[in-house]
Amino acid sequence: MAHYQPPKQGKASQLIDVVVLVILTVGALFVPLWLGMAGAAKTVAAPVTEATWEALGQNAAQAAKYEALGYTPESAHDLILARFDYSFSVTALLTMIAVILLYYFLILRFSEVEYREVISEKFGE
Repeated sequence: MAHYQPPKQGKASQLIDVVVLVILTVGALFVPLWLGMAGAAKTVAAPVTEATWEALGQNAAQAAKYEALGYTPESAHDLILARFDYSFSVTALLTMIAVILLYYFLILRFSEVEYREVISEKFGE
């Protein structure tokens, strides 16, 4: 039986593969931020009218650390009191489940095709 030799990929094709993968990775990480879908869902549920360290629930040590970083009670107000909004829609959840399942079946199908091609190349029909 002949030794299996996998098909060779050219340098230009490898470069295109790398560029596409980098673009997809950066896109997957930053597009949700640019579209406002992640990272900005902090809200101040109960704002304090008279911002003091005590009203913000900070002790003397915490207040000293904030002041060392250049914050005043007024500038640290939103930073301290902001809470993430964990609400979601059922439609978005179902869409995400559908996308994950579609991706799974797509990868499964591509893997089966590639597996059959490799078996065919190595052992014949």
